[in-house]
Amino acid sequence: MQGWTPDFIAKLAEDARELGLVDGILPVNGDDAVRAARDLAQQEGIFVGISSGATFAGALRICETVPPGSVVLCMLPDTGERYLTTPLFDDIPTEMSDQEVEISRSTPNHRFDAASCPIPAPVADTQEVTAEIEALVDETLNDPARPVVVFSFEFCEFCWSVRKMFAQCKIPYRSIDLDSVEYQKDDRGGKIRAALTARTSCTTIPQIFVGGQFVGGCTEVFDAYKEGLLQQMLSASGATYDESVDIDPYSCLPGWLHTR
Repeated sequence: MQGWTPDFIAKLAEDARELGLVDGILPVNGDDAVRAARDLAQQEGIFVGISSGATFAGALRICETVPPGSVVLCMLPDTGERYLTTPLFDDIPTEMSDQEVEISRSTPNHRFDAASCPIPAPVADTQEVTAEIEALVDETLNDPARPVVVFSFEFCEFCWSVRKMFAQCKIPYRSIDLDSVEYQKDDRGGKIRAALTARTSCTTIPQIFVGGQFVGGCTEVFDAYKEGLLQQMLSASGATYDESVDIDPYSCLPGWLHTR
């Protein structure tokens, strides 16, 4: 669920599981969740967010296994308006058309032209860093074939902003999405984050490394690019990038951080 720590299970669901009322919990890949949410909007006219997309994607997987004629109930208890600054709407223009502006003015209590307060990234729980996790982080950071590494969350707006800048500059990178299904088992994502915190003294995500060297988070990477330091680090580590690109990296930030 977007906005929660990796492997989060709501208390109501946890209590139901402890009472034996839940048959199973089905992890859903983030890309599948986004795809399902878009399909609901485009094909069914149902405007929901990423969490509901994940629920619907899970329901479709259940439908593949149940006997013919079964009834599968899927509840979608949220709305897509909450996800306008997330990758769910990455290919939708930021500025509204004249027609969309007119529609927005017809609903004064549901305007999209007021800045929102940023939601802080969840802080990782304190836990012991094991030798196995340390070795994994070391191996990841010292891979000469992939010198640029981004430790991120799948749907964090600031992680998305770094990915967007890297895409525009054609910077190849490896993304370790700590809240993804791949790292949910045994809370491996949380353990990797704890190892990163011990290494960098930084508790926020994303954390970006180039050639094994810690650059920082989103704004630190943007500043390093504007000053030319990031380009120097990329060249020194053997990473390629498009030298002809000239952008303001801060333009990659979510719309609610831009001047209206």
